[in-house]
Amino acid sequence: MNSSQIPHFDYIFTGTGLASLMTVYKMVLSGKFSDKSILLLDQDSKKANDRTWCFWEKEHSIWNPIISKKWDSALFANEKFQRDLDLKPYSYNKINGLDFYNFVFEGISNQTNITFLNEKVTDINELETHVFVGTEGNRFTCKYLFNSIYTKAFAENQNKYPVLQQHFVGWFVKTKEEIFNPEEVTFMDFSVEQKGNTRFMYVLPTSKTEALVEYTLFSEKLLPKEEYEKAIENYLKQLGSDDYKILEKEEGSIPMTSYPFWEKNTKRVLNIGTAGGWTKASTGYTFKNSDKKSTELVSFIQNEGFKMKDFHKKNRFWLYDLLLLDILYHHNELGSSIFSSLFRKGNPKLIFKFLDEETSLAEDFQVIMKCPKLPFLKALFRVLF
Repeated sequence: MNSSQIPHFDYIFTGTGLASLMTVYKMVLSGKFSDKSILLLDQDSKKANDRTWCFWEKEHSIWNPIISKKWDSALFANEKFQRDLDLKPYSYNKINGLDFYNFVFEGISNQTNITFLNEKVTDINELETHVFVGTEGNRFTCKYLFNSIYTKAFAENQNKYPVLQQHFVGWFVKTKEEIFNPEEVTFMDFSVEQKGNTRFMYVLPTSKTEALVEYTLFSEKLLPKEEYEKAIENYLKQLGSDDYKILEKEEGSIPMTSYPFWEKNTKRVLNIGTAGGWTKASTGYTFKNSDKKSTELVSFIQNEGFKMKDFHKKNRFWLYDLLLLDILYHHNELGSSIFSSLFRKGNPKLIFKFLDEETSLAEDFQVIMKCPKLPFLKALFRVLF
């Protein structure tokens, strides 16, 4: 095939995870890209319910039709106390992965300028006037490429920025006994044995007998699978259930790092999603950040003469995240005490606003002053010197 026969697109998205699909969907909604050819490439056909996304919000968003459950109350607990958090005016929302995929693909399926190919990307090569993309069966070129295929080596083969994982195993269970409160999500329950790490249970109840129960760690190394599952078994027993059915399972590992992925952006290639640093480094939350960033991106590429390298801007929240990760990297056992000091008396609405990076400096100070001072001062010293 000579170069003139290679299909050319205005935009190619390599990987069709959350960030890519949000961006393309918003490009369609904007009505500004109907004259642009767009190609989506992914080896995964997006036909499985492979993950659950949660996020908090005050107003309805475009994702409201696919929210499967909302909670106005959340439980925070450790081995010494528990607190019911009134989240209003926020609600904590759950979206199933398959519902999201179906919603977006339905929204873009009648767009003749958008093509989705279920193919694995094998090669990306940026040239002066275009980007070449190879898959196992085809070759394409494009003017601009948005890449969401995560390269572990970028963050892990350096030692300037700490890298932790938010790793978890979750069971969707149906219990014989009524052990769940469907009106309250268990946001973080640190009452489980910490074993020198930051470990907690996370529960999304949909009825008195059904919930997603996840054993989650913020730490550097993953555990053997049976350790996660044993912890979920023990927790269900502690809640009062020995008799339950596992309806579905999910597992994952989300990188938590302040590594500046955006420095890999070039003239024609922009990294998005986890590959572009869109995951909130200190919490691993991805949905809300991707929602904001995708909106910014769609607006950004409508500007004449935009430069891909100008898209990302570092802010003070990046430093806050870096300090927390530095503490957890050097002293992983401190996670429970840091989060507990934040939630014991902190205002939940202010904490969510802070995690959304929408607080003023004065409000930042209110949140930060709830945290233990010495570990953060030591982390600041390590980061600076």
